[in-house]
Amino acid sequence: MKILTGNDLVSGDVIWWAGDGWSRQVGDSVDVGQSGDDLARTEEAALRVVGAYVIDATVTEDGVRPAHIKDRIRALGPTVRPDLTLKPNDADAGNWVI
Repeated sequence: MKILTGNDLVSGDVIWWAGDGWSRQVGDSVDVGQSGDDLARTEEAALRVVGAYVIDATVTEDGVRPAHIKDRIRALGPTVRPDLTLKPNDADAGNWVI
C-alpha cells in the first residue's frame, strides 16, 4: 500500500491524503497506488500541502500504519510531550511507533 503525506501549508501539521482531501489522522489515509507522485505535485501546486511524498504502509487490525518508523512518529505526534500526541489518552501509544 502507498499513502501520501506532507505538511499543512497553513498550520504545519502532519497530514495524510484521505481520498477527498487531507486529514490529520493517518487512519483516514487511502492507497494512492501509482498516482501518488502526480497527486503530490497537484496538491502542492494548489497550495494545500508542502513537502508531500509517498510512503509505504500496511493495514493492520488497528488501521493504516506507516512502514517506516520516521513516518510512524510523524503520525503519532511529538515524542517529547506525550500529552500532545494525537493519542494522549492511549497508554499504549508509545508501542505503536515501534
